Amino acid sequence: MAVEVDVELTRRLFTIEEYVRMWDEGVFDPEERLELIEGEVVVMSPTGDPHAAFVDNLTHLLVHAVGDSAIVRCQGPLRLPPRSLPLPDFTLLRPGSYKRKSATADDVFLVVEVADTSLRIDRSVKLRLYARAGIREYWVVDAKAETLEIHRSPSGDGYTERRNAGRDERVTPLALPDAVIDVAAIFV
Repeated sequence: MAVEVDVELTRRLFTIEEYVRMWDEGVFDPEERLELIEGEVVVMSPTGDPHAAFVDNLTHLLVHAVGDSAIVRCQGPLRLPPRSLPLPDFTLLRPGSYKRKSATADDVFLVVEVADTSLRIDRSVKLRLYARAGIREYWVVDAKAETLEIHRSPSGDGYTERRNAGRDERVTPLALPDAVIDVAAIFV
């Protein structure tokens, strides 16, 4: 007769520095799409055609809308110490060079995630992560429903303001009021 024993699993959480060192030492396959989220190495969802198309559209829209007012980083790292290094689909950053200095929450005007298979994660795990880091504005593009969610004013594990932008609207990031985005143009 087998006896069941409750065992608590202990996870080993990694810091950003440890994670980067593992990449540098070739621990991970360079083709793997990974993020460090709250100390855990997480496999990113695969990218389908709608996701890729909406990223293409947003790249064009954001670059033209912000001009020289911000850097549009597409699918690049954002350092959120001590244990997170996500790769948001878009980060609008303060102008400047990030060659020797990593982008951190203090540099961010806006984070955008395009969600297809990752919608649940982007609305929960990523939303909490960005809110706790003090990212003042976070957009989620729902690729299946073809809608845009706008989250503003971080507080604790969430945002105090949330609204859906209609397809007939034009939206602007809080920090860049001259950067106007036509919502319908995201989904063509």
